[in-house]
Amino acid sequence: MSDQGSVPMEIRCDHEDDFRAAAGSVHLDAVDVSHTSIPSIRAYRTPRHIRRSDPELYHLRLNLTGETDLSQANRETTIGFRQFALLDTSRPYEGANTRGRVDAVVVRFPRAVLPLPETRVDELVARCLSGRGGVGAMLADLLTRFIKETDTYRPADASRLSMVLLDLVTALLAHELEADSPVPPESRPRALLLRVQAFIQQHLADPELSPAMIAAAHHISLRYLYRLFEQQGHTVAAWIRAQRLERCRADLADPTQCATAIQTIANRWGFTHPADFSRAFRTAYGVPPRDHRRAALSSSVCKQG
Repeated sequence: MSDQGSVPMEIRCDHEDDFRAAAGSVHLDAVDVSHTSIPSIRAYRTPRHIRRSDPELYHLRLNLTGETDLSQANRETTIGFRQFALLDTSRPYEGANTRGRVDAVVVRFPRAVLPLPETRVDELVARCLSGRGGVGAMLADLLTRFIKETDTYRPADASRLSMVLLDLVTALLAHELEADSPVPPESRPRALLLRVQAFIQQHLADPELSPAMIAAAHHISLRYLYRLFEQQGHTVAAWIRAQRLERCRADLADPTQCATAIQTIANRWGFTHPADFSRAFRTAYGVPPRDHRRAALSSSVCKQG
C-alpha cells in the first residue's frame, strides 16, 4: 500500500456525522491504483495546494457506480458508469459527487512516463472518455478485475502489471486523440527507460538486483537494456551504484539513524565490503562516509556508528 507523493486538496462533505467510506491503494512500480467508495463530497485542488506539493501526476479516474462532476482547465464534464476522466495534479481542479455514493478506481502515474506529447494530452483533461467499448472497455475490465483480486497477485507481478496498465492507458488516450501517429517512435524508449528506473528505485535494497533481473522483468534483452542507459551517458551498473550511494548519503545524514553503524547502512543498500563502499562514497561526494555523517549531524547529539 502506498501513494505516489502527496496531493493536498480541500474536502467538503455534508455527512460529517455519518460519513462511511472505504478506500484501498496498491503500488505497482510506476503506477498506483486506488479504489474508493464514498458518499457525496466536494474536492478542491487550488493553486495554494499545488505550491505546497505537486508530484506531477496524471490521475485517470474510472467510475464504477454513480456520477462525478469534474472541472479543470476551463473544461467541465460529468462521468458515470464505466466512464473515464483524466486530471493533471499540476493544475487546479474541482470534483463533486452530489448525487449519492460513488465507487471509483483511480490510476495515478507520473506525467513523464506517458509516451504522448503533453500538449496533446492536455486536450483530454476533464473530458469524458468511454470505458464501455474498444480499448476503454479493455482497460475498465482490467481495473475492475484487478481491484477484486488484489490479494492474488505476487510482488513479482508488479512490474508486469504496471507495464500492462500504462500500455492500455496510453492506447486509450491515443485512441481518443484520433491521431494517425499519436505516439512518436522516439518517445517509446524514453518511457521504457523511466519505467526501468522506477523499477530499480523500488528494488535498490534487493541483493538480487542485476541487469539480467531488470531486463527479464521488462521483457527486453540485456543488449537493449544496456543501449537504453548508454544513450543517457552511463551504464546500468553505474546508475544503480549512484542511486544506492545517494540512499546511503541520505541515511547517514538522518538523525533518527545516527546510532546505526555505517556498514549496516552500507549493507542495507548493497555495499557488502567496507573498503569498497568507503572508496565509492569518497569518489562520489569528495569525503569519507564518516566525515559526511559527522558534518551532517553536527547539530545533533547522538552516538555515531
